[in-house]
Amino acid sequence: MFTRVVIAALLGFTASAAAVELHHVTVRRGTDGLSPLTLTVTNAGSEAIACHADIAHWYSLELAKAAPGAAIGIELWFDPKTGTYAALNDKRENLPVERLWCGIKGREYATRALVSLDRHAEVLPAAKRSLSCVESGNRLVCR
Repeated sequence: MFTRVVIAALLGFTASAAAVELHHVTVRRGTDGLSPLTLTVTNAGSEAIACHADIAHWYSLELAKAAPGAAIGIELWFDPKTGTYAALNDKRENLPVERLWCGIKGREYATRALVSLDRHAEVLPAAKRSLSCVESGNRLVCR
């Protein structure tokens, strides 16, 4: 009896594993057809900050960090056909940016300030944009 239960369970696990279907994902590389956007973030606060991009609903990538009084340049790429932004990794693969945010280093997520990105297909954003970030209470504020 025990053997039958074990065999039935193993067959059940095998069937559900076979139900997983994998699809090939094409990763866009390079900047052809994309417009550059340089975002300059000045740390006007008294603590170091770091800026991140959410590139998947479960993963974020640190783009840059700035000491107090320092300014950083974040390079993003805009696709005017789709209205999406991308960061490039070391292989020049396009990593679609869902959200961009900055926070106090070491507590980035808890203190984060979202950075708005204009997402309008067929409308190019300004090639350069600047903001200044400072602590306000327990959070960072970027304007």
